[in-house]
Amino acid sequence: MEQQVIKVRCETRKWNKAMTVIEGIDSKNVDLGELATKLKNLCACGGSAKDNMILLQGDHRDRVKQFLIDYGFPSSNIEIH
Repeated sequence: MEQQVIKVRCETRKWNKAMTVIEGIDSKNVDLGELATKLKNLCACGGSAKDNMILLQGDHRDRVKQFLIDYGFPSSNIEIH
């Protein structure tokens, strides 16, 4: 968990909709599907986990960063773009 750099960014997708993309989480150590479910419940939004990325509908960068820190990832390894 310590050596990975997690990137959290917001992209604009179809019809000018915001999408929060979380990548860099090692899927060998963490169940991305379970983590995505927890994040979707926290942010009250839709989303999915695929291609070693978690996608959330809407801009939830600050909320996601705080959740990942509480989940056990070090703050210095989380980059917000």
